[in-house]
Amino acid sequence: MLSLPVLLISMLLFLVLFFGIGFLLNMLLRMSWIMAIVYPIVCIFIIDEVRFIEYFQKPGDSFSSLGHKITSLALADILILLSGLIGAILSGVVIKMLRKRGYQMF
Repeated sequence: MLSLPVLLISMLLFLVLFFGIGFLLNMLLRMSWIMAIVYPIVCIFIIDEVRFIEYFQKPGDSFSSLGHKITSLALADILILLSGLIGAILSGVVIKMLRKRGYQMF
């Protein structure tokens, strides 16, 4: 059980972390929504304990295990992961706004 200050700090850290990573990837790769697309894969690596290759070798067992892990997440874990997704989406929105306003470096 997480205390409220730890939960809020964790949510803020995930939001800022994935906003920053998304912003940098958007600048370097010139694709506004790259982090929003990659983020669910990152979440799967965070949540699941199955090796990546097993999704191809034993897909039935691997996806079943992933579904079980996702449904057994605590509310605090879901909130933290959702704040990271919000950060990734916000980075795409900010990059779009900067490009629309004429900033060439973005």
